[in-house]
Amino acid sequence: MYAPASGGAPVVRMIAAQAALETKMLLRNGEQLLLTVIIPSLLLVLFSTVDIIAVPVSTADGTGRSVDFLAPGILALAVLSTAFTGQAIATGFERRYGVLKRLGASPLPRWALMTAKTLSVLVTEVLQIVLLAVIAFALGWDPQGSPASVVLLLVLGTAAFSGLGLLMAGTLKAEATLAAANLVFLLLLVGGGVIVPLDKFPDAAQSVLGLLPISALSDGLRDVLQHGAGLPWGALGILAAWAVLGLGAAAKFFRWE
Repeated sequence: MYAPASGGAPVVRMIAAQAALETKMLLRNGEQLLLTVIIPSLLLVLFSTVDIIAVPVSTADGTGRSVDFLAPGILALAVLSTAFTGQAIATGFERRYGVLKRLGASPLPRWALMTAKTLSVLVTEVLQIVLLAVIAFALGWDPQGSPASVVLLLVLGTAAFSGLGLLMAGTLKAEATLAAANLVFLLLLVGGGVIVPLDKFPDAAQSVLGLLPISALSDGLRDVLQHGAGLPWGALGILAAWAVLGLGAAAKFFRWE
């Protein structure tokens, strides 16, 4: 006879298993797929092919296409939809139904559960970025700049939005989280420089909107991918500040039940 081994599995194995489960659940959720895949893809195709909003297309050589302006903003939107909106809603309802409470009492440490959720977000974002890049290339996208700068921006953006999403999910009721997360998504889609350039807004509003994490991520990605700039230190600084504030507040105020 074989006697069962006492204790839990190694933490690394538990994190990997939980991350795989979280990713499968997200990819099987139709509402999440609408938010994270279908909406960004449709926006990229629509605004790149139909002249609804005049966007700047000039580059250093005087040429360019609207997709060169839109693709970086849509990549930022993909990070927002997954790391903030999708994670906030999913975690909020897990908290309401007692899933987090039960997982918190399992051999999986709570920090490991948050790590698994973060890994799931990163895996989903990689799939989003690959899909959106393929669509953008098909539309004539010609990205510039350093891939390392893009990765750094995306990682900091993910940390910032993830912290804010967990803060919302861990402090508000599930229904309030659902409403607030979707409202914030829509407001940032319009006013965060994703598809509408910030210079279309009044000067006073531009100074405020430019400090938002979605604006910093959109503009930073645009500086690199459209204009071929080096590290956008201003955008990186804003994202780092939001990441520290969001993750710090989430760690302090998050309630598991």
